[in-house]
Amino acid sequence: MDIHSTVRNGPANMKPVCFSVLCCLLMTAVAQAQLDHPAPIKIPESEASAEKEMKEYSEVVEHTRNKFEMVPIPSGKFMMGSPQKEKGRADDEGPQHEIEIKPFWIGKTEITWDVYEVWMSDIDIQIRKVYGKATNQRDKLADPLTISKPTAPYTDMTFGMGKRGYPAISMTQHAARTFCKWLSAKTGRYYRLPTEAEWEYACRAGTTTRYSWGEDASKIGEYAWYYENSNDKYQKVGKKLPNPWGLHDMHGNVCEWVLDQYDIEFYGKTKSGALNPVNIPFKLYPRVVRGGSWQDDAEFLRSAARLGSTEDWKYQDPQEPQSIWYHTDALHVGLRVVRPLETPSKEELQAIWDKALPLQFDKDNPEE
Repeated sequence: MDIHSTVRNGPANMKPVCFSVLCCLLMTAVAQAQLDHPAPIKIPESEASAEKEMKEYSEVVEHTRNKFEMVPIPSGKFMMGSPQKEKGRADDEGPQHEIEIKPFWIGKTEITWDVYEVWMSDIDIQIRKVYGKATNQRDKLADPLTISKPTAPYTDMTFGMGKRGYPAISMTQHAARTFCKWLSAKTGRYYRLPTEAEWEYACRAGTTTRYSWGEDASKIGEYAWYYENSNDKYQKVGKKLPNPWGLHDMHGNVCEWVLDQYDIEFYGKTKSGALNPVNIPFKLYPRVVRGGSWQDDAEFLRSAARLGSTEDWKYQDPQEPQSIWYHTDALHVGLRVVRPLETPSKEELQAIWDKALPLQFDKDNPEE
């Protein structure tokens, strides 16, 4: 559906103003879920008012047994991109430029199906109904976001590769962003996708080499799942050695969504010393994934390697129009979440962190 023509002309039986009104209502629910929030789930290790107080903690997905680990990342500066002489380097990895990053937490591993399906399939709502659990204030803020959850997939989105302990895959960036908004509401702590700069900073973990373990690609089997050792499928998270900052699978297993639009010229446009840059997306394709995957060769798992999404990632989607939630042919794409030490203001959310165009609307869920 061409949303611009829909808003301008209006489809049959729908007034042109409907999408705008519904979009405003949804944005209001999201803003409330992220900012006007009751007390978060009590996790003492998650509390910090300054960088020196940041600790590793386990986030709880309420009403379930699922948790995921968050690791503190210090503020600092690094050279983003790769030097011209790096083996396997692509043109979109330069020019190298210095970037400054504020402190944040990042997932120790990629988000698994165990966690993702709680939102994708409304599992927490079902548990509350079955066991007669009362709906708390966080639930009341999160539940309206279920109007933004994925419609039922046309097939098993694991594609038979495994579910418990395995990374969630094949979601669009829109789905990944919406999951983060729901997660923020459920926990009372603000989560989002990393920026491309934050992702590379965390991946490098203070190193300047091709990989976070060094220059030697022959050691890749100790740290990553890739084409040569993956047995043609993704693998359970956290089974390979971590990088120097304790993060698993930053290289390989599945590529990971970041917030940015993919632009081969963006590095050249970014001023040296820029603080927390992000290339806000204004078109659907291409958008950036990082890290390489189980189906890639070693050179595509380097710390600086970049990849942009394409329409081919929906090639086998039989729906018309195609889903805004699933990339049926992106079995190599997943996500990892971050939580900045400083929670952004409502104005910052609207201007930067939540901004992505064009707006996405679900053909099967007109209230979305």
